Amino acid sequence: MSAKAEIEIIERYCKGCAICAEFCPTKVLEMDAFVVKVANADACIACNQCELRCPDFAIKVHKL
Repeated sequence: MSAKAEIEIIERYCKGCAICAEFCPTKVLEMDAFVVKVANADACIACNQCELRCPDFAIKVHKL
């Protein structure tokens, strides 16, 4: 199974609040110190919850 989207993390915008990781229904994202990272891209279902919930516009979901 391949990812349905590419997740772009804009690290300079991320303040490490973890809201995106908490809202991800398939646990694609995880925190790495104070910045979010893509931990399991193949599990992404392109629901856009991470992008919609990020208060700092640090995530962009590009559907494939």
